[in-house]
Amino acid sequence: MAMSLNRVQIIGNLTRDPEMKQIPGGQVVVNFSVATNATWTDKDGNKQEKVEFHNIVAWRKLAEIIGQYLKKGSKVFVEGKLQTRSWEGEDGVKRYRTEIVAENMIMLDSKGAAVSDRVPAGITAEQAPMPDAAPAAPVAAAGGAPAEAKKEEVTIDDLPF
Repeated sequence: MAMSLNRVQIIGNLTRDPEMKQIPGGQVVVNFSVATNATWTDKDGNKQEKVEFHNIVAWRKLAEIIGQYLKKGSKVFVEGKLQTRSWEGEDGVKRYRTEIVAENMIMLDSKGAAVSDRVPAGITAEQAPMPDAAPAAPVAAAGGAPAEAKKEEVTIDDLPF
């Protein structure tokens, strides 16, 4: 039996405010874009940088939380799967869009919390703070115990998985 895996993890900053809408069936969907950058030194010793832009879509409670708490510039960890959609444009040409369907999200700014559209260790979408509640601490390892809130840059080693 062949095994396959479709899993994406990115850390970056929102390039624009999330766009939230309700589709005819009543479900809430949000679209946003996250920029990630890679830096390296080329063979001549010059620092190089490449920015990638990722289109992201989230549904249901996760979409509502993203629409409520994230804005342009927010630093975020997003985990999900890649999906490619196609449609026919008004000009009759078939168009394609590859995007990340978010399943987990961790806000990496100072008032971060982990939220998900399924139940992970840590804070779920149903337990996420409402605007007038006290801010949640970032979520730590498997037990879901709060981590020390730091104002430092977050590295990949700081992620709880």
